Amino acid sequence: MSLKRYMRFNDKHRKVIMVGALSAMMLLNTGFTSIKMPTETHQVTVNVDGGSVKLSTNRTSPHLLLAKAGVKLGAGDEYELKKLDDKTTVLNVYRAVPVTIEYQGQKTQVLTSKQTVAAVLQEAGYTLGDIEAAPGMDTKVGANLSIAVRDSAAKIEADRLAREARERQVETSRGVSRYSAVYTMEATAYLPTDGSPEGLTASGMAARRGVAAVDTGVIPLGTRLYIPGYGEAIAADTGGAIYGDRIDLCMENYDECMDFGRRNVTVYVLD
Repeated sequence: MSLKRYMRFNDKHRKVIMVGALSAMMLLNTGFTSIKMPTETHQVTVNVDGGSVKLSTNRTSPHLLLAKAGVKLGAGDEYELKKLDDKTTVLNVYRAVPVTIEYQGQKTQVLTSKQTVAAVLQEAGYTLGDIEAAPGMDTKVGANLSIAVRDSAAKIEADRLAREARERQVETSRGVSRYSAVYTMEATAYLPTDGSPEGLTASGMAARRGVAAVDTGVIPLGTRLYIPGYGEAIAADTGGAIYGDRIDLCMENYDECMDFGRRNVTVYVLD
């Protein structure tokens, strides 16, 4: 190949390379390589502040649509985008309004854009199954609406059962114990030798501190008991003078019996 032909060949290839490079730069600058802009327009209705704004646009982003309609969102405002079909969209804007919630004598004011009483209460942290409200849950929310909230009948009953379950626990020297019944009884004290000469109880157990004599028609033998000021005991003995709401508590010595005397005590029947 002659020198002249070689130079023409190189010059031609340089032009091809330059055209390719310029085309690539144009694609990068316009963004066509990564973003495909929609070309078809669709109809958008923006409902806001009691009016409507109609748009014919190829934009789909809610924020761009709001900007095009001249709508600014404030604190607490929300929007809802509904696509009716391929070419029709509705964009609803809900402005936040002040609402007062009253519950158990306390009033709380919230700023909300929710559309129903139920949605407002859920947003405020209430469990709908636990409460009743006036006005009703389906009521549409407006500015300065007052909502009175009260516990539902189901929650009141559940709380009652939970409270009873909590109350049927008593702190003993061995920790928290559950009890099935509680009595107020007149208590006296006795020594292990006050019964049989062998110091045995009616159940055959040796009399000692922690043994109680009871009326078996009220408390069966073998029942575990807790008496504040005395401690845990087991119903293992009976006595001629022990009947009804009376109980006799075995002590370790004479002085302890004298100190205890006769008094009313609370008797918990432990589970």
